[in-house]
Amino acid sequence: MRKNESKSKKVIIIVLGVFIILVGAMGIYLSDGYDATEAAQTALVSGDKVTVEQIEGAIVFMPEKPVDAMIFYPGGKVAHDAYAPLMRAYAEEGMVCILLEMPFDLAVFDMNAADDYRNLYPEIENWYLGGHSLGGAMASSYLEGHLDAYEGLILCAAYSTVDYSASDLKVVSMYGSNDEVLNAEKYEECRVNLPENVAELVIEGGNHAYFGTYGLQEGDGTAAITNEEQIAIAVEFTIETIR
Repeated sequence: MRKNESKSKKVIIIVLGVFIILVGAMGIYLSDGYDATEAAQTALVSGDKVTVEQIEGAIVFMPEKPVDAMIFYPGGKVAHDAYAPLMRAYAEEGMVCILLEMPFDLAVFDMNAADDYRNLYPEIENWYLGGHSLGGAMASSYLEGHLDAYEGLILCAAYSTVDYSASDLKVVSMYGSNDEVLNAEKYEECRVNLPENVAELVIEGGNHAYFGTYGLQEGDGTAAITNEEQIAIAVEFTIETIR
């Protein structure tokens, strides 16, 4: 009996040890993310053209004269407010932007975060889902169960694993020519999931991180344009495509 008890204790100690190591590793992984820069923080201040409001689970960028709206999923391990300059730029073009906040800055923990926000603005008819990197993939997955509610999908350095090739969605897909984070092989593999009329843009000199405003990203290529230029190009291309 004592031998069996000793073995059981050893097993329990080993299991607990492995669990503690895994929890610690997960904690380190989740805490090692990207915060918004000071430039991003300034985009959170309301102005003449755009009113910025913090609501539960999101930040809303409301233009003076709303035309359409987008719910945006942030990239993995990136603080959601790092996308404030991008959202504000869209809002200045008349697009209501709802920037979602994710648990641990990872959209995989709340793919359905977009639920209910459309109900807050019933006067808006045309809605889009958008996202950067992992956030774009999660937005495209969420869209599968809500096709009737959205006009299209805006992908920033992202791809869809869901097949929308036979749909009439308006899809915008953009990435930087110097992006070294986006899995190029996977992007090409999943391109067939998008409609034939997908509007695709390779932003010359752009990189992965510059859709947000959180500085340099590990493993990314060096941009040959500014953060502001990449955002402006992305917004202009999107608006020209969907309207």
